[in-house]
Amino acid sequence: MFKGLTANFSRDFTASIVVFLVAMPLCMGIAIASGVPPEKGLITGIIGGIVVGALAGSPLQVSGPAAGLAVIVFEIVREQGLSALGPILMLAGLIQVVAGVARVGGWFRAISPAVVHGMLAGIGVLIVVGQFHVLFDDKPLASGLANLIAMPGQLFGLSNQDAATAFAVGLVTIGGMLGWEKFRPAQLRLVPGALVGVVLATIVAFALGLSVARVVVPESIVAAVTLPEQGWIAQMMNPAILTTAIAIAFIASAETLLSAAAVDRMHDGVRTNYNKELWAQGVGNVLCGAAGALPMTGVIVRSSANVQAGGKTRLSTMMHGAWILAFVALLPWLLREIPMAALAGILVVTGVRLVSVDHVRHLLHRYGPLPAIVWAATLITVVATDLLTGVLVGIGLSLIEMLPHLRQLRLKMEDGPSGDAHEVSLNGTATFLSLPKLSAKLESLPAAGPVILNVERLSHIDHTCAEMVREWVDRRRNAGGPVELFGATGRMQQLAAH
Repeated sequence: MFKGLTANFSRDFTASIVVFLVAMPLCMGIAIASGVPPEKGLITGIIGGIVVGALAGSPLQVSGPAAGLAVIVFEIVREQGLSALGPILMLAGLIQVVAGVARVGGWFRAISPAVVHGMLAGIGVLIVVGQFHVLFDDKPLASGLANLIAMPGQLFGLSNQDAATAFAVGLVTIGGMLGWEKFRPAQLRLVPGALVGVVLATIVAFALGLSVARVVVPESIVAAVTLPEQGWIAQMMNPAILTTAIAIAFIASAETLLSAAAVDRMHDGVRTNYNKELWAQGVGNVLCGAAGALPMTGVIVRSSANVQAGGKTRLSTMMHGAWILAFVALLPWLLREIPMAALAGILVVTGVRLVSVDHVRHLLHRYGPLPAIVWAATLITVVATDLLTGVLVGIGLSLIEMLPHLRQLRLKMEDGPSGDAHEVSLNGTATFLSLPKLSAKLESLPAAGPVILNVERLSHIDHTCAEMVREWVDRRRNAGGPVELFGATGRMQQLAAH
């Protein structure tokens, strides 16, 4: 037993260092993209690691500031001021806690993958067009379209020596990051490209004495904590604050739980308790609001780094938060040498990667044009208007798939032994409305032995349910459990052949 604990600790220790190195530049970069000082992102990373890591329902998921909320935070700070962010986050966190206690976590998984990936793609575009201006030591404009229109002007202004120098530092960061990821030695595969890019750009700027804007951090991390102003409880009653808090709670919860589902696909350990994860995130956001920091979600980049680095328990997540705290407390002078353009370069690459064209091709190939249209409409609306409107438009369009089946939306499920196998029979229509119940049924099946999924009487399955079933079949088969789809046609036939 002691040997097992020692083995787990050594793996968690190594993984925590890798996650810390991935998280540091992202925490600061996302804060800058959100229009707040970089230390606000570091505080969120510390709380997400130490506190949420200890409470989380997904032991290997890493929480911290997320690019997915940078756009909405930027708008809050611009329109309502930084002082409004604390009450909004505390209220959003309380909503998440209540939702987790009320056991509605599974419903967030029912959101169409086309909507979620369209939202992330829209956010990616907004981050790219906004951080493009920071590459020139300039400030982003008020909207995504304004940033997009102003991009050619930045390139034409490269005759300005300071702007050209900052742009060159940003390019060094991007080149170092992408070059390392492409050519790094196998024995150094866990060293993150973002860290290499930032270190390279910082060394170049320091060695050459370049006159570029650098990160500003306080002498003490305690000084970065901003408690809510007097009257913050009354602020929560403001309709604008309440509406924004609901939007943040919804988007953060959806991103967190979808990230948790992705993390579950990466390992064979403990599965996510979605309701526990939801209220743990709520506790984290209440604390972030009280400290005047950024909102948090579960984040897939840091979580996948944790799994790939060999993390086995929640200790790796908690230790990564402790490393961030120790670094900020002991070496703030080192952070002040990092060029702003270097962090912008990392975020430009991050934003581009959020626009997953491969995913929309997958949707188009497997499920036809409607999910691809939902993805594109969500993306365009997020860029042209705002995040919440884009998500609502995507959800509205995804309902179209239900229209031909409105008279029969019920899904009946029966399960029991069938020879040496366990058989689950589906009868009716499987839509996102029945996804939580269907997912719970599949996850409750015995871990060992063959499974027969009888879909002979399944009249229709939408792409949201089909994606969930596909992921479950893949995970089961990868774990060595045979799965047979009986009576499969159409979309289900594709799963059977997968």
